[in-house]
Amino acid sequence: MKTDSGYSTMAAQQKKEEKLWDAVKTSAMVLGTGLLIFTAFVNSASWYVQKIWETSGNFWQTAWLNLYNLFEGNEWSLFLFGAALVPALAFWCFNGILMVADVTGKPTFITRYRIQLGKNDPVDTKKLRQAIYTALFNQFFISLPMLVPMFHVMKWWGNTFSEELPTFQWFLVELSIFTVTEEILFYYSHRLVHLPLLYKHIHKKHHEWTAPIGVVSIYAHPLEHILSNTLPVMTGPMIMGSHIVSIAAWFSLALVTTSISHCGYHLPFLPSPEFHDFHHLKFNQCYGVLGVLDYLHGTDTVFRQTKAYERHRVLLSLTPLSESIPETPKRAE
Repeated sequence: MKTDSGYSTMAAQQKKEEKLWDAVKTSAMVLGTGLLIFTAFVNSASWYVQKIWETSGNFWQTAWLNLYNLFEGNEWSLFLFGAALVPALAFWCFNGILMVADVTGKPTFITRYRIQLGKNDPVDTKKLRQAIYTALFNQFFISLPMLVPMFHVMKWWGNTFSEELPTFQWFLVELSIFTVTEEILFYYSHRLVHLPLLYKHIHKKHHEWTAPIGVVSIYAHPLEHILSNTLPVMTGPMIMGSHIVSIAAWFSLALVTTSISHCGYHLPFLPSPEFHDFHHLKFNQCYGVLGVLDYLHGTDTVFRQTKAYERHRVLLSLTPLSESIPETPKRAE
């Protein structure tokens, strides 16, 4: 009997491993196919955008050369400006507006789009200060030093500080690769820090906020900030040997996008934050950025059965989705 039980356990474990491996292979196939399709789309649709871009190309090229000459071609200064200062300004300007709404409850054209009604209304200022201090620490003492080895990788490529800007079409191709790379690295590193031991000592800090706000996007343990927040974003440009202007745009976009995912407001015409907000609410769902790997691994099954999933789309009107698709009232017991 014990032998049979042992064989059953081994068979179940082997079957589980095979299922996981099949999911990984399927993920690679789907993401690879998606990348090829997206690239094909870029090659056609972006041709028209490229024509528009070319009409203003002289302006951007001249602006870049003026900046290049302002720094006298100093590559380290240009790199710090593009990879650190510009993204940091984008992050704090965007979150500055959100924090005013979080603390004061105004302007109402922001706060009326709150996802978790009654939460952070207003935000606990003591918790907010702690989040700001941690975010600043992570930016100055984790992200900034990580730019040093990245700088040397980019110098090795030799294209990062070229006086000629990349074409808009090429930037879109890079952007697609950056996005897929981030999705893969963030999803698996995020699931890793949800393992009980790592969650207890590392990731639990980030989940102190069950109803997140924008600045909480980089409120994390230093190890998590390296593994899940920074490396998934840095890896794409290092693989592609991207221009510093592309890096500045990507880093800024990534920081603003993750701030939107954490902001707690489903604002009109912006990407939906419902997916990641649900992760903070339930902990064991919705680990990724795009949701592709969550679908393939079945880590969004509960989410798909909720009203939050119905609301998970770009809001194209001024009526809050919490009003047009409200939560089902709980039955009185």
